[in-house]
Amino acid sequence: MSRPPLPPFTKSTAEEKIRLAEDAWNSRDPDKISLAYTPDCPWRNRAEFVTGREEIVQLLTRKWTRELDYRLIKELWAYSDNRIAVRFAYEFHDDSGQWFRAYGNENWEFDTDGLMRRRVASINEHPINTDERKFHWPLGRRPDDHPSLSDLNL
Repeated sequence: MSRPPLPPFTKSTAEEKIRLAEDAWNSRDPDKISLAYTPDCPWRNRAEFVTGREEIVQLLTRKWTRELDYRLIKELWAYSDNRIAVRFAYEFHDDSGQWFRAYGNENWEFDTDGLMRRRVASINEHPINTDERKFHWPLGRRPDDHPSLSDLNL
């Protein structure tokens, strides 16, 4: 199975790969998202370590049970032949209605078929007031004309 764009990456293909990942994550469909990774892909996500698509689906299912109305923006930080560094921010609320903004960085490594074979994420979050929210599009894909993280000074 091939997942274009494929390495080696250019700035343009790295940005395309990032947008495809952002769109998938904003779908909040763990099964769909897991197909972008190799069957044995290791993840470090906060203090949780998982390996493989099945564990990725389980992690994401737990995540979106707690993180409601999730909206994410990813942005290119750096790239090389088969690696991409991404910075991101997302907003969500918990079941009590408290909103949060999370910030982080991800390091991605891809195989020759464009599947992610390694993902390392560092994430921090903090509570925000409803009036501090910056991500207001309807659930799903971020509109093309929505400001980027840089545009939002995040």
